[in-house]
Amino acid sequence: MKWRLTARFLFSVISIVIIVIFVNTAILIGLLIYQQVSHFNSTTASTEEAFVRAFEQYIDESGTISDEGLQQLHQRNAWIQLLDPNGQVINSHFAPENALSHYAPVDLIQVYKYKEFDVDTTVYVGSKSENDINYLIGIKGSGVSRYVAHLSGESTLKLIGKYGLLIVFADLLVATLVGWLFGRALTKPLYAMIERIQHLKNHKHLPIKMPKGIYQPVFENLNEVSSELAAYEQERKRLEIMREEWISNVSHDMKTPLASIRGYAELLNDGGLTPNEQTEYTRIIEKQSLHMQDLLDDLNLTMRLRHQQLPLSFTEVNIVHFIREIVIDTLNMPQYEQANIDFDANTNLIQHSIDIHFMRRAVMNFLHNALLHNPQDVNVHVLVEEHSITISDDGHGISAEDLPHIFERYYRGTNTELTHGTGLGTAIARDIIEAHGGSVTITSEEQQGTTVSIQLKETFQEAKTQ
Repeated sequence: MKWRLTARFLFSVISIVIIVIFVNTAILIGLLIYQQVSHFNSTTASTEEAFVRAFEQYIDESGTISDEGLQQLHQRNAWIQLLDPNGQVINSHFAPENALSHYAPVDLIQVYKYKEFDVDTTVYVGSKSENDINYLIGIKGSGVSRYVAHLSGESTLKLIGKYGLLIVFADLLVATLVGWLFGRALTKPLYAMIERIQHLKNHKHLPIKMPKGIYQPVFENLNEVSSELAAYEQERKRLEIMREEWISNVSHDMKTPLASIRGYAELLNDGGLTPNEQTEYTRIIEKQSLHMQDLLDDLNLTMRLRHQQLPLSFTEVNIVHFIREIVIDTLNMPQYEQANIDFDANTNLIQHSIDIHFMRRAVMNFLHNALLHNPQDVNVHVLVEEHSITISDDGHGISAEDLPHIFERYYRGTNTELTHGTGLGTAIARDIIEAHGGSVTITSEEQQGTTVSIQLKETFQEAKTQ
C-alpha cells in the first residue's frame, strides 16, 4: 500500500511535468505558426505585392509608364526604376537620389532583402515578360517589413540549447509550484489522519470535522472507530467500577458470618464440649454458611440488576391472574395461613409483558414485608389496576426517619425486631421493578399503615424486550 501511494504520487508529478512541457511546446509552435500566417496573410503585404505584380499593365513595349501608372505611384507614395536585362536603369520616376543607375544581381538581392534606401521604404521586384523589362518599385510608409533568418546545424543547436534550457527551467518551476500545491492538498489530510490516530492512541475520542473530498470516508471510519472505542472504554470503566464495588461489598458482607463460623469452629476444635453443644455449634455454622450463600446470591443479583447486566425473559401475562396466584400461594404458606389479605382488581384482564420469575419475587417481597413487620391481625389489601399494583396495610407504619432509607442495602427499620434475611430484599425488589421499566414508591405513617405502589410501563417493557 505504501509503495502504491508513492508510485501514484510520482506518476502524478511526472504527468504534470510532461503536460506542462507539452503545453508550452504547443503554445510555442502555435505562436510561430500564427506569426508566420499573420505576416503572410497581412492585408497590407498582400495588397502591395498584388499592386507590384499588376503594375506591368502600365508599362508599354518601349518602357514608358502611362499617366495612370504614374498616378497610382503617386497615390501610394512609391517610386519606380525600369531595368533592362543587363540591370541598367532605362527609366525612372520619383526615385530617391541615392538610387543606383545600374544593378548587378547581388544589388537586386540586397535592395530586396534590406532597406537600403530608407528605413521606411520596402522595395519590390517585378517584371514585364513581353519586352524583357524588370522593374523595382519602392513603397514608402507601407508598414511592411522583411525578416531574414539564417539557419545552420550549429546555430540551430545553440538556439535550441539556449531557449530549450530556459523552457525546461520554466517548466520545472511550474511543475514545482503545481507539485507543491498538489502535495499540500495530499499531505494536509494525511497530517489530520495521523493526528486523529494519535488522539485515539491517547484515548481522546472527541469527534472532528470531516473534510470534503476523497478522504471523507476515511475520516468517517475514524470517527466510527473513535465512537466504538469510547463506548468500549466506558463499558470497561463501568465493569471495573462494578468489579471493585462487588469486591468491596463481598469483603464487607462476608465478615460477620465468617467471624461467626470461625468462632464456633475454634470452639469445636478446643474440645470439652457436650454433645448438645457440639450439635448446636454445628447447626449455627451450617446456618451461617447457608446465610453466606444466600447473601452472595442476593448481592450478585442486586449488582447485576443495578448495572443492567441481568437478562430478563419477558412473557405476556394477565397481571390480574398473576397477582391473584401470588396472594393464594402466600395464604397457603403455614406461617401466613391466618393472614388477612384482601385482593381486588378493576377488571379481569390486564396484559403486561414481564419476567415472571423476578416479578414474582419483587411482589412477594413487598407482600411478605407487610405481613412480617406487623401484628398477626394486620389487614393487607392488594389492588391491581391497568398499570399499577398497590399493596397497603394498616399496621405499625414506618417512621419518618426510616422511610428515606427503606431501599438501602441492609437497612432495617427501628420498628421491627426481625433480623433474618440478607437485608437486600427491598433493594432487589426495587431494582427488579426498575428493570421492567417501572417504578416503586412507599408512603407510610406511624400507626397508620404503609402503602407500596408499583407503576408498570408497558411501552418501555416492549422496548427492552427487543
